[in-house]
Amino acid sequence: MDSKDRRLYLAVVLCALVPYVPSLWNSFAMDDLYIILFNPLAHSLRGVWGSFATPYWPPDFGGFMYRPVPVASFTLDWTLAHNHPAWFHAVNLVWHAGTSVAVAALARRWSGGGLTAAAVAGAIFAVHPVHVEAVANIVGRAELMAAIAVCLAVYAAVVRQSVIGSAVALLLGLLSKENAAVAPGLIIWAWGLGLGVSPELPARPSRRRMIEFVVSWVVVAAMYGVIRWAVLDPFERYHAIAPVFLGESGFAARLTAIAALTDVTRLLIFPLTLRVDYSPAERTIVHSLLDGRFALGLACLVLWATLLVLAWRRGRRVEAFGLGWIALAFLPVANLLFSTGVLVAERTLYLPSVGFALAAGAALARLPADRVRALAVALVLAGGVRSAVRVGVWHDDIAVTMSILQDSPSSFRGPQRMAVHYLSHRQPARSLDAVRISARAYARDPAIYITGADAAFTLGQYQVADTMLANLEQLCYRCEGYYRIQSLAARARGDSATADSLLAHSPRP
Repeated sequence: MDSKDRRLYLAVVLCALVPYVPSLWNSFAMDDLYIILFNPLAHSLRGVWGSFATPYWPPDFGGFMYRPVPVASFTLDWTLAHNHPAWFHAVNLVWHAGTSVAVAALARRWSGGGLTAAAVAGAIFAVHPVHVEAVANIVGRAELMAAIAVCLAVYAAVVRQSVIGSAVALLLGLLSKENAAVAPGLIIWAWGLGLGVSPELPARPSRRRMIEFVVSWVVVAAMYGVIRWAVLDPFERYHAIAPVFLGESGFAARLTAIAALTDVTRLLIFPLTLRVDYSPAERTIVHSLLDGRFALGLACLVLWATLLVLAWRRGRRVEAFGLGWIALAFLPVANLLFSTGVLVAERTLYLPSVGFALAAGAALARLPADRVRALAVALVLAGGVRSAVRVGVWHDDIAVTMSILQDSPSSFRGPQRMAVHYLSHRQPARSLDAVRISARAYARDPAIYITGADAAFTLGQYQVADTMLANLEQLCYRCEGYYRIQSLAARARGDSATADSLLAHSPRP
């Protein structure tokens, strides 16, 4: 690495770190509370190896997902800093900076020896505002770890042609988050485009070497699948489905997923408006091919396909690769092949945005040097400022809730979270009012009703509580998990009577 490369990567690191300095003053928020703060496994050094034999979500909260590497890292953080969140956030910043450098390194290899494409790609990725949710929320580290592992897997296979290096990176990525499974697809896509060490020296592995790669991926996938099954099988598992899809047909779900591509496109290209939540009634189901929202989403898909075809025909391989990366990396969370737990979540765009940065860097590098510099500076400043301003939304749990109420006023999720907040502050009457507001906005989420039952039991309104529980059991399958989690919350705030009432009404498996 020469001095030019060192300056390049230092600049990218600074772009990645500076906007997120305010996150060092953030606390724990949303899932941080359950995965880190309330999780005993994350509070002792045994959690480093214990995380590999335990679900990502603790058993008391459902025991689902398998992401041991992030949990192991949280355990190390707790050992070093206990419950001081600044250290956790600082580690996230390091992972984000590392991923930004990896993006720049990929662009550097394929930019024909020039620094411009690498600098622009790395800087765009470093400051992109859509990353705030993944970086500023501590549990977003799973996204960061998976993304850097995928970048390393692609680099090892395409640039170094290292079977072992690529397989190890793939395994670490899978153990960080499931979406790392796209790495083999990205590698095959790069081979198909003829990307190698550089555009001047395209090189695909020999057929025998490709077979070795494929065998290594199969072995990694088999190992991961067996371990994941062994860990998760004893625990309850919940079918992950976005609230907007509850009770809807598969056809409507696919139409709605295509309509959501409008949000995805906007977030990648012009992320001025950011939201923590895209739930009903902020985003509602699409039932018809004639719905304008479906037409807009389809237009975004056509735009992407057009750009890909143009890049392919004009021999712009890095741009084509980046556009293909977006699609491949987004597909597992697109709700097109299968339903996931959310319709749109900004954190899930962290890995797809690598492709956006690579394509944008290659495209902008073709402009005259003075225009590239001016445009790059403008993009870095705009993205950096927007990211820095957004970081405060993740200051703590109540800040996140208030942002939902402000940014997604039609969503049922804001009042629902306020109901939980009121309960934790021993204001059950206000909690029950918030539950009713949430249910009027969207009546199909079981979590609304278990919170309402808790509030009603606390107030001594047993008939209301029974009605809430009847609504709950019409909506959920194997509802005992909701009862158990809510009873734990009631006991944590010192309300043993309500906790006992919830458990008494729980259906037995």
